[in-house]
Amino acid sequence: MTPRNIKKTISIASISALFLFIIIYAFFRSKDLIFGVKIQNVNLADGTKIENSIVNLKGNAKNATELLLDGREISIDDNGDWNETIALLPGYNIVSIEAKDKFGGSDEKIYKLTL
Repeated sequence: MTPRNIKKTISIASISALFLFIIIYAFFRSKDLIFGVKIQNVNLADGTKIENSIVNLKGNAKNATELLLDGREISIDDNGDWNETIALLPGYNIVSIEAKDKFGGSDEKIYKLTL
């Protein structure tokens, strides 16, 4: 290989590495937009029979800016973790959790509980 070919190869490799770095960086910066909001790790299961009328709910709303529990806004921390206590009525109860992100996306979970 001549010195000119070596320079050309190094130049092409450097430009390729730069573009690859830009693509990877753009993906990690926009992953919240790509994957959207997600409600996860809720300490309830659908169809559960509850013995106590006071229930402490916990979970995570990943990438959420607003979280609604039965239509009432509740607070979330910077990691998306939340913790709220609710009172259930005797019989059949429906608990809805809705999370919204800053891009207009939303996720909703509905739990049917029996006291």
